Amino acid sequence: MEVLMHHLRQRILPHLPRAFTTPCKSHSSCAAGHAPKPTPIDSISRPSTHLPLVSRLFQPSNLRDVGQESRAQGEMTCKSQRLMQQAGLIHPSNPGCYYFLPATVRSMEKLVRLIDQEMQRIGGQKLDMPSLCSAELWRRSERWDLMGKELFRLRDRHGAEYCLGPTHEEAVTELLASQGTLSYRQLPLMLYQMTRKFRDEPKPRFGLLRGREFYMKDMYTFDVSEEAAYHTYESVCQAYNRLFSRLGLRIVQVQADTGKIGGKLSHEFQLPADIGEDRLLVCGSCSFSANVETMEPGRTDCPQCQAGTLVESKGIEVGHTFYLGTKYSHIFNATFNNTQNKPAVTEMGCFGLGVTRILAAAIEVMSTEEAIRWPGLLAPYQVCVLPPKRGSKVDEVAGLAEEVALSLGEALPSLRGEVVLDDRTQMTIGKRLKDASQLGYPYVVALGQKATEETPRFEVICQQTGETMFLNRDGLVDLLRRVETV
Repeated sequence: MEVLMHHLRQRILPHLPRAFTTPCKSHSSCAAGHAPKPTPIDSISRPSTHLPLVSRLFQPSNLRDVGQESRAQGEMTCKSQRLMQQAGLIHPSNPGCYYFLPATVRSMEKLVRLIDQEMQRIGGQKLDMPSLCSAELWRRSERWDLMGKELFRLRDRHGAEYCLGPTHEEAVTELLASQGTLSYRQLPLMLYQMTRKFRDEPKPRFGLLRGREFYMKDMYTFDVSEEAAYHTYESVCQAYNRLFSRLGLRIVQVQADTGKIGGKLSHEFQLPADIGEDRLLVCGSCSFSANVETMEPGRTDCPQCQAGTLVESKGIEVGHTFYLGTKYSHIFNATFNNTQNKPAVTEMGCFGLGVTRILAAAIEVMSTEEAIRWPGLLAPYQVCVLPPKRGSKVDEVAGLAEEVALSLGEALPSLRGEVVLDDRTQMTIGKRLKDASQLGYPYVVALGQKATEETPRFEVICQQTGETMFLNRDGLVDLLRRVETV
C-alpha cells in the first residue's frame, strides 16, 4: 500500500498548485517575503486539529427523519423547522425556545458580521443593553399596560417589577437622557445592538419564525430635526436593502402599521413566502406595496398610481422600521442643544431586523423539501471534501482528500476554516453525498476514480445550481477563488 500511495503522490501532487503541496504555516512570514518551508506530505496524513471533521461535529452523523407521526400531529409546521431539526441545526427546548447547535451559531455569526458591516457603514455604533428592563420605564411610556400579556414579567426579591425586553425604546432613550444635554454636532446618533429578545407568544410555531426567545438587531436613532430624521430613516432602509441583496433574498418593502411601537411612519421588509403570516398588497403597475392591515378593506385599486390593481400575497416579516418623532424622547427628556444653544427634543427612529428569523426564512424560501439551501454567505461551511469509502477500489486516494482539504485554505485564504472533511469513510460515498446535499454545503468535492487518472480530476458539485463538474487542479482553485465569505 505504501508503494502504491507513493506512486500516486508522484503522479498527482505535481499537478496541484504550490499551495496544495507546501502549506504556509505562518501568514506573517509570507507577508514579510520569507519563503514557506515545504511540509512533508507524510506529516499531514494524520487528522489535523485545524481541519473540521464531520465525525467530530456536534451534529447528527446520520441525518434523522423527524418522523411522519410528528408531521401528522402538526409539530413540524413548516419546511425550515423540519429541515433544521432534521439536520441537527436546532433542538427544541420548550415551546418557542431552541438550542442553537454549532453549525447554526456559525451561520448566525456570519449574519451578525454582515449586519455590523451595513450598520457601521452608515454610522451605527454598537452597544449592549440589559435584557432585564425596569417596569418603571415602561410605565412612563404607558406601554406596561399596552403590551398586555406579550411581556414576560417578573419581580425580584425586593418586590421590584421587571420585564424581559422585547424591544428597547424606553431603555435607550433613558440612557441618552442620563448623559446630559447633547450638542447638535453629535447628531445624528445611531445606536444598535444584537441581543436575545423575549415575547410571550400565545402560540409559538414555525420553529425560529415565531418564537418566544429570539435574536434581533435593534437600532435607535436620534436627530436634530424631522427632516434629518427622515434622511436617517431612508439611509437605514437602503442599508437593509443592501443587506438582503447581498444575501440573495428578494425583499418587498411595504407600508405598515406603527402598532404598539408608535410613531408617524413604518415599513416592513417582507420575504414573499406561502408560509408567511402577513398579507401583502402589491401593485402590478408601480412600486406601491403595503401590508393589508394599513388599507381599507376590499380595496383593489392602487392609491399611488390609480391605474394598477393590487394583488394579494403572503410574506415573512424579517425587518421593520419606524419613524418615532418625539414620542419617547419627549417623555424621557432626551434633548440636545441646537445651533442657537437652546435645548430641543431629539427626533427618533427605531429599526429592527430579526436575526434568527432571517436565517430560518432564507432556508424556508431557498431550500427544497428534502435539502437545505443557504444564502452563500451564511453557509456554516463553504466546502465539504469527500474521500472514497474505506476498502473501495479507489481507497488509495483517501490520503489525498485530506491533503486537498487542508491545502485549500492555504491556497485560498478566504476559505480558511470554511472547508470540512467528511471522514466517515465507513459509509459509502453515495450516502455521504446525500448527507452533504441535505446539509447544503455550497460546494462538495468528491475524490473518486477520476482522481487516480494521469491528469487527476475532482468531482465538484455546486449545490446551489445542481451542476456537477469534473475539474483539474486549476479549475478547482479558480472555481473556489470566486467564493465570497464574510
